Amino acid sequence: MKLSFKTSISLILGLLAFPLSSQGQSSAITFHKDIEPILQRSCQNCHRAGGAGPMPLVTYEQVAPFAGLIEYKTGLRDKAGAMPPWYVEKNIGIQDFKEDNSLSDEEISAIAWWAQNGVPKGNEADAPEPLVFDDSIKWTAGEPDLIVRLQDVTKLAGTADWWGEIESVPTGLTEDKWVKSVEIVEVNDIDPTRAAGTVGGRYIFHHMLWGTATYDEVSGRLQRDFQTPWPVHEVGRNADVFEENAGRLLKADSVIYSDSVHLHSNGIDTTGHLEIGFRFHDDGYEPQYANMFIPTGNGVDISIRPNEDKQELHAYDVLQQHTKIISFEPHLHAPGERMCLEAIWGHQVETLSCVGYDHNWVRTYQYADNAMPLLPTGTILHITGYMNNTDTNTNLPDPRNWQGSGNASVSNMFIDLGIKVSLTEEQFFAEMEARRQALNLGPNDHVIGCPLCIVPLIAPTTGSD
Repeated sequence: MKLSFKTSISLILGLLAFPLSSQGQSSAITFHKDIEPILQRSCQNCHRAGGAGPMPLVTYEQVAPFAGLIEYKTGLRDKAGAMPPWYVEKNIGIQDFKEDNSLSDEEISAIAWWAQNGVPKGNEADAPEPLVFDDSIKWTAGEPDLIVRLQDVTKLAGTADWWGEIESVPTGLTEDKWVKSVEIVEVNDIDPTRAAGTVGGRYIFHHMLWGTATYDEVSGRLQRDFQTPWPVHEVGRNADVFEENAGRLLKADSVIYSDSVHLHSNGIDTTGHLEIGFRFHDDGYEPQYANMFIPTGNGVDISIRPNEDKQELHAYDVLQQHTKIISFEPHLHAPGERMCLEAIWGHQVETLSCVGYDHNWVRTYQYADNAMPLLPTGTILHITGYMNNTDTNTNLPDPRNWQGSGNASVSNMFIDLGIKVSLTEEQFFAEMEARRQALNLGPNDHVIGCPLCIVPLIAPTTGSD
C-alpha cells in the first residue's frame, strides 16, 4: 500500500511523539532541572495558552507527549522547520546577534537524551519559577508611540493566493518624527486551537511591500517617498530596530500605502488586518549616519532547474562608501534553503554569516553592537543562495517545474534585505577605534567583518636624508 505524503508525515510525527526508553536509565537530565529552563527561554513565549505555537509547552504533562517531536525539531538546528526558528549556522561567521533565542549544542543534546531515555520528570523543587505572560503586550520591540491600523481583509478557506494593493491609510502625524524601530503584526479572528501547526496556518498575510507618501498640494495626488523605504513585512518576521545614529524619517501628514500584498488561505475563513507600530526618537534627535537603501541581490536573472538540488545563485555589490552592516536578512522563495554573506576586500575573503531559510518563517538577524561588520570603501559584498528544487523540499508544490523570477511563492527572489548605513571617513575610524576598545583587541586578534580593525592607523615608514 502506498501512503500519501500527508499520511506519511502524520505517522512519522506520531512515532516521534513517543519517547524511547533505554536500559540503565539515568536521572542526570530531568525535565524540571534541565529541560524546563530551556523551554522558558526559547519556546514558551509562543508555545503557551494564547500564544502562536500549536501546542503549549509549559507543564511536564504538556511537554512529555511531544518529547520526540521536540527532539526532532530542535535537532534540525538551522534548517527549515527548526525550532526555535533561528537559522544562523553555528560553525561559521559572526555569532553575536541581538535577540538570539537559539539553543546550544549542549542544550540540543540534553533534549535528545531526555527524549530517548524515558522523559524523567525529576524533582519539582528544581523547577524554575513559572513565567507570567502579559497577552496585552504584542510588540516585541516595545510599546509603539504610533500605531497605524490597516484595513480588514477576508481570506476564505481553500481559495487561491491573492496579490494586490490595499487601501492607503493616513498616519495622523502632524509633525515630522524620526523612527527608531518599526514592527508589523497581524491581528485576526482565527481560533489558535483550530489552526494548522505552522506559522503560515495562523496568518493570512504572507508579505506586504509598503511605503509612505504625502499628498501634493497642487495635484492632490500621492507623492511617494522613495528616499525612505521601509522594511518588507513577511510572515513570522521580527521587529526592525534601526541603527541608533540612523533613524528613518516619518513625515507629517503622510499615509501608508501598499505596493504588493500577498494573501494566502490558511484553511479557515479568516478576517484580519495589519498594524504598524512606530517607536520614535526624542524631540531634537538628528541622525548622524546615512541609511543605505540599495540591497544586494538579483531579482531578475534567476533560473532554477527542475528536479535538481544544490543549485547556487550569486550576486555582488561593490560598496561605494565605508559601511556598517546592521542586519542580515535573506529573502528567497520556496526552493531556497540557505544563504551566505561574504565580504571580499583586497586579498581577503571572509564569510560574515550563513543562515538557513524557511519560506514559512522569515527572519532578520541583527548583529550585536560590537559585531556589526565595518567594511571599507571598495569592499565587495557577495551573497550565495542555495536552492533545492526536488521532492525532498516540502515547501515545493511540484519540483518538476522550472522556476524563474517573480513575486509568487512558486517563483523566486534572491536578495539580502538587511539594513546598512554609510559612514564618513571620520565616523569609520571612530567606529573601529570604539570596537578595538570594547573588545580589547591586540595586534594578533582577528575580528570577523572588520578587516582594518587591527591594522595600524599610520603605517611605519622609513626615510633617507
